[in-house]
Amino acid sequence: MSDPLKDKSYAFALRIVKLSEFLHGKKSEFVLSRKILDSGVNISLFIEEARQGENRSDFRQKYSLATKEAFKTNLLLRILQDSEYIGDALARSLLDDCEELQKMLVSALKSTRPD
Repeated sequence: MSDPLKDKSYAFALRIVKLSEFLHGKKSEFVLSRKILDSGVNISLFIEEARQGENRSDFRQKYSLATKEAFKTNLLLRILQDSEYIGDALARSLLDDCEELQKMLVSALKSTRPD
């Protein structure tokens, strides 16, 4: 059974890996490229870990961490755009995907609130 959030976060992680490689290789940018790699991939990582959670609380905690990483990634993308490490078109595409993940995560968290 397909899980849209899991699939989208994985595809986004792959895009972030390619972005990090570009920043590291073509732009010789080492600090932000590492930070965005960590935060962008962690979104998918925490979603995967949530699926292995032992209970609802563990699930919510992992989704909360994924949400924080998504907001961090969004900020880093804006910094990379405003500092002209990446162009507006690439930034907008990545930001759109990131914002979609943020909305999906926030919605999932709201629907799993403790009773």
